[in-house]
Amino acid sequence: LDLLLSERDSDFAIDPDFLKAKEIAYRLLDKAYKIMQEETEQDFLEKEFKNISFAQLDLTPNLLSVLEKRLEEVNKCLKGNIPLSCIFSIGSILEGILLSTANKCPQKFNQSSCCPKDKNGKVPTFPDWTLAQLIDVSHDVGLLTLDVKKFSHSVRDFRNYIHPNQQMISNFDPDIHTAKICFQVLKAAIADLSGER
Repeated sequence: LDLLLSERDSDFAIDPDFLKAKEIAYRLLDKAYKIMQEETEQDFLEKEFKNISFAQLDLTPNLLSVLEKRLEEVNKCLKGNIPLSCIFSIGSILEGILLSTANKCPQKFNQSSCCPKDKNGKVPTFPDWTLAQLIDVSHDVGLLTLDVKKFSHSVRDFRNYIHPNQQMISNFDPDIHTAKICFQVLKAAIADLSGER
């Protein structure tokens, strides 16, 4: 495969049999990558996160109360087959715990190479950060693993469909399976942030 993929200007590169073999090699590599990616995602979705709770995150009492109520709503939505509201709540909980984490260790977040800056090069206050920025910096400073970062961006994308026009344009119509995937991402993020993974 290395020979097939590295040949460019040699006589091999114009041989029809060589070109056909190269085409097959690329197809096989792409298929192997897709299988590997699917297995990785499946492994992530099958992970069990036991004893995950907000208590492990050392949140302020007021925030803890708000997030616990939202988590109750998530569970009701999952049981009641109400996926869209469930996803919105999960996205808001994720943003809440990441913002709280940033507030607890401001130096670490502000010194990240991924932290946002305004046109004058100044880092905005944490409430002005987007969820995408909170996710990226949380990963950059070692608080979120790569898989949780990747899947958290999917949750963020879904959460943004709270805007009806955006949902209409994208033709997004989630089912309860989508909501369960998002909930798995939230549990994984809590496990990462609490050092349980």
